[in-house]
Amino acid sequence: MEKEEIDRLRREKNAIILAHYYQTGDIQDIADFVGDSLALAQWAAKTTADIIVLCGVHFMGETAKILSPDKKVLVPDLNAGCSLADSCPADKFAEFVDQHPGYTVISYVNTTAAVKAMTDIVVTSTNAKLIVDSFPKEANLIFGPDRNLGNYINSITGRNMLLWEGACHVHEQFSLEKILELKAHYPEAEIVTHPECKQPIIKVSDFVGSTAALIKHTAQSDKKQFIVATESGVIHEMKKKNPGKEFIPAPPNDSTCACNECNFMRLNTMEKLYNCLKYEQPEIKIDKEIQEKAVLPIRRMLEISERLGL
Repeated sequence: MEKEEIDRLRREKNAIILAHYYQTGDIQDIADFVGDSLALAQWAAKTTADIIVLCGVHFMGETAKILSPDKKVLVPDLNAGCSLADSCPADKFAEFVDQHPGYTVISYVNTTAAVKAMTDIVVTSTNAKLIVDSFPKEANLIFGPDRNLGNYINSITGRNMLLWEGACHVHEQFSLEKILELKAHYPEAEIVTHPECKQPIIKVSDFVGSTAALIKHTAQSDKKQFIVATESGVIHEMKKKNPGKEFIPAPPNDSTCACNECNFMRLNTMEKLYNCLKYEQPEIKIDKEIQEKAVLPIRRMLEISERLGL
């Protein structure tokens, strides 16, 4: 019944439901569009809907509101935060930036609106390398907040960006020992990994890429088994695209769990999505001055991404 009511409400209210790949399968299946952070930002910028419902975490709702300030942006649960965004408080990041005058500030999209407002350009894991490569080799760059992604980008570009010491709790928790045990059990499986993971995980991986890149790679690869080192929600889309292949979630250090889930992402449910549409709450609100500053680095990212065909 919830599904039918959600369908009715979004038609009546001219609403669009955007969902991240880390959402549960039922939410992904009912969404109008499912994507990674870059794709969700692109959709939020171009939609003609009156209401955007962002099924993800709080910063994603903020990004949609920054890009579409005249639209009503809703999230099913305001408590769906992000450990990575939380690891970069705006006041502390401002102090860090002030301590390094003359540096260009590159911020990962997994940040608050306030951090984006003090940023020169925003990146996602899909476009981070290409955007960093667009700067001269001698450019002084700050990258925040994900130290693991920053280290990875430094390693493949030959850069020495200054890194903010933040991290995603999901990607930090993968166990190298358990991944190697899985590899021994599935010797033909490819290890595919998100660049927010630590360097030891990345070094044993067969492929490293953004959420969208991982989905694309597993679809194009002739391998039949994959050990997936990212939030396990993405496996729903991988299975839909590849019914004949096997996807094994990489386990975290916690020995009681066989897969690694973002507890914030999983706060969103079908019931909350229904109530969100029905009552048009919770709504994302952003200070006008912050919105006007934050939209500039996001637009720069979208313009470069479009130019590069991303």
